[in-house]
Amino acid sequence: MHAQSDPPDVADRRRLRAALALLLFVAMPASAGRIALQVEGLEGLLRDAVVESVEVAQYADRDVSASQARRLHERAIDQARSALEPYGYYDAAVEGELRESGDDYTSVLRIAAGEPARVNLLDIRLDGDADGQRPVRAALAAFVPAKGQPIDHAAYEKSKGALQAALFASGYLDAELVTHQVEVTRSTHGAEIHLAWKVGTRYRLGPTTFEGGQFPERFLQRYVPWREGDFYTQDHVLALQQRLIDADYFSIVQVQPDTEAARDGVVPIKVMLAPAKRTIYTGGVFIGTDTGAGVRGGIQRRWLNRRGHKLRTEAIVAQRLTTALAQYEVPLAGPDNHTINYGVTFRDEDTDTSTSRTFGLAATDTRVWRGWTRTLGLKFLTGDFEVANIQGDTTLLYPEASLARKQADDPLFVRDGWSLTFAARAGSSALLSDTDFAQVSADAKWIRGIGERSRFIARGAFGATRVDDFESLPPELRFFAGGDRSIRGHAFQTVGTPLPDELVPLALERCAARPNRPCQELVIGGKFLAVASAEYEYYFKPNWGIAAFVDTGDAFTTFDDYRQRTGVGIGARWRSPVGMVRVDLGVPVNDDRASGVELHIVIGPDL
Repeated sequence: MHAQSDPPDVADRRRLRAALALLLFVAMPASAGRIALQVEGLEGLLRDAVVESVEVAQYADRDVSASQARRLHERAIDQARSALEPYGYYDAAVEGELRESGDDYTSVLRIAAGEPARVNLLDIRLDGDADGQRPVRAALAAFVPAKGQPIDHAAYEKSKGALQAALFASGYLDAELVTHQVEVTRSTHGAEIHLAWKVGTRYRLGPTTFEGGQFPERFLQRYVPWREGDFYTQDHVLALQQRLIDADYFSIVQVQPDTEAARDGVVPIKVMLAPAKRTIYTGGVFIGTDTGAGVRGGIQRRWLNRRGHKLRTEAIVAQRLTTALAQYEVPLAGPDNHTINYGVTFRDEDTDTSTSRTFGLAATDTRVWRGWTRTLGLKFLTGDFEVANIQGDTTLLYPEASLARKQADDPLFVRDGWSLTFAARAGSSALLSDTDFAQVSADAKWIRGIGERSRFIARGAFGATRVDDFESLPPELRFFAGGDRSIRGHAFQTVGTPLPDELVPLALERCAARPNRPCQELVIGGKFLAVASAEYEYYFKPNWGIAAFVDTGDAFTTFDDYRQRTGVGIGARWRSPVGMVRVDLGVPVNDDRASGVELHIVIGPDL
């Protein structure tokens, strides 16, 4: 027999396929698995720093070979040690063990952080008088790490940046950091920080120019809260920006120092503006336990002419309240947001306690005064009313003054803020009023965040009246308690001085003749008011929370008549797209005159 060999080209192809198969066999890992990281000996921030820094953690969801697992584990030891150094731990002891379980691996790191390096010397130098400025003093006092504290490089960089920003905010626009050293001695676990700034000239405010606005520059200058030549501060810049925003003329407001044009210690201020929509139409439906369901509509003309005059009209039609308002606003020259307002109002209100139909005229002068909004005005009020089914009418002409101020870290959801309002008014029978009276009132609210998920809210309202003929005061000038913003657990305006006994038969007789009128709450209001509230909110989700509250106080005519009324309850909170929604269920405590559960719904801002 004769053996026949393959042709040369066929033999070559077979040898090539065999070689490729051998190479693939050699290169292919025997098996592939997963690798996990286990850190022992550390908790909290330090553990998180290690997990985020070691490469092993990035392979939790990826296949690795045995050789890859060993390399990752070996590198993890040095990576873990380096991850702790920014927090001051320069002598950390790291031991590693690579555990195998089938095709999977666990990189175990046993870490003893040791003693952190602490700051023995904090040397911060500023030339000139920069350390005398309030923002700079605050940044120096808050600098961390301070002497005796563990070195923390992230905190150090943040504090360094805050001090640089404070110098800029105080007018040192050329401030330059010329020395920045951190020296660590491993053997003694000590550190020294050396920082030095060449702060240069403190700049003064130059001319302020406006671009893009719809008003002449002389009108816009009324919003500038400084005099040319004053020292530059960031607070000045922010105050101007806030005033222009509050003016409600512009859709874009940008205020910044023109550092490129700064010369000889003077920096100009450049303001970029864009007009807002000139006419605003508002409307919608709402529901409130004090007013019932209703609709609201309004038209606002943001500016009528190049002098910035405004016109606003609004109407509300609800189950228990109908109002109409027209207000004309005239801005005046000056840096204090000075305005004159003229208004006309109509109010028709129907509550469980009273009804009133009044017409009013008002002229007020409003301006910013030492950080407060000060309002002085003259008001005329006339109309008919009925309180506890006893009819009355009134005509009053009286001056009124108020001071209001509020601060908030976030107007949409306040975690650190407060508001205060003081008001006083007086009328005389010698000046078209039906009676002599004088009244003062105060409202306060304080909000403070607790941790990341909770808030505490305290609220108080106080008032006092001296009047010759109490029956001539309309319901809006009497003090009542109860309702959404008063003592929850009691219905709106149902807490106050009871109707005198001698008038009760007349009230019940009128009530019986009109079945639609409520007869349960024969309350006439009071000359005095004292109400306080405490509330705790917890947010289990970013936009959803629960609340618990206690409200207490009374509206009374003499101090002998004071009767403590208290309501307690729980509520739900929703940070909706249209604002905060509050739904509360309140019950009265130890009150024979009230019982049951009151539902309270409020939609609106915190302050």
